[in-house]
Amino acid sequence: MRYFAKRIGQAIITIFAATSLTFVMYRLMPGGPIDSLRQEFMTGGGGDFASGGGGRDPEEVNRLIELHTGITPDVPLHIAYYQYMRDLLLYQDFGISIYYGEPVFDILFRAMPWSIFVSVYGLLLGFAVTIILGAVMAFKEGGRFDKVMTVVIIVLDSIPYYVAAIVMLATLAFGLGWFPHGGRAYSDSVPGFNAYFMQGVLHHGTLPILSGMVVGFGSGALAMRANSIRVMGSDYLRVAELRGLKDSRISIRYIGRNAVLPLYTGFMIGLSSIFSSGVIMERIFTYPGIGWYTFDALMRQDYPLLMGAFIFFTVITVACILIADLTYGFIDPRASVENKESY
Repeated sequence: MRYFAKRIGQAIITIFAATSLTFVMYRLMPGGPIDSLRQEFMTGGGGDFASGGGGRDPEEVNRLIELHTGITPDVPLHIAYYQYMRDLLLYQDFGISIYYGEPVFDILFRAMPWSIFVSVYGLLLGFAVTIILGAVMAFKEGGRFDKVMTVVIIVLDSIPYYVAAIVMLATLAFGLGWFPHGGRAYSDSVPGFNAYFMQGVLHHGTLPILSGMVVGFGSGALAMRANSIRVMGSDYLRVAELRGLKDSRISIRYIGRNAVLPLYTGFMIGLSSIFSSGVIMERIFTYPGIGWYTFDALMRQDYPLLMGAFIFFTVITVACILIADLTYGFIDPRASVENKESY
């Protein structure tokens, strides 16, 4: 119990420190969104933003900035930090998006299911392919299949995920027209649990899922192959064969289970990193998830939305590593939860 409390405490401190550091960096960064808005209001531009007359009085400019962003621009850094953390912890208030004019929490919460769908689904498919392909390669060690797939996996593993995404988009969407090149569902569908809407969701999500799966399984398949070969040479496997156990039981309970265990931590870390890689992936496929909004916030200097997305990525990353660390001892009896860490 003491070990669990210590690890959870370290995770909370990590999230708090990362959030604090990011807040300070964004506020001290020159040429930020507040400076841009200030210049916009001072010159009387900005379209709707300047509808209040675009006054040049500094107090009026500060009032307009606070009205449209929820940020008081001239307060000291430590007071701004206290106000932000207070609203974040007590009210789950991430602020108001400068560009969209909506609460940041509402934007991220609305986009979260779509990012979870393509990210987790792609990772699970990649993990399944990793296990099956690695086991088959180990069983056919030294054969033609093993040699060919080793070369193919090394090549795929060297390809950046965004390159694979661009190639798939150019060939399967623009070239062959098999899949749409943007959106999350059919434009004429009604959201809900109906066949037409679900078909559109799967059709639009196929390319983002495949691009994450194709690149993600490479190194894992080689690791699964190496683990399977090591397990097949173990003494307890020979004992199981001498006991006359069925091949299916040996392959599942002895080879498969023990070969997969070392991949568990990599799977959890991959689950955390796949959300951050979605920043580029979702932009390439014009798939409005959290990654898409994060990239949009970066381009538009939308500081509150960017901070909210960063907090989401931080929490996901720390939570996945924490879960892997706390549960590995239960999954692998050879490891002691109290004395060993998963990474």
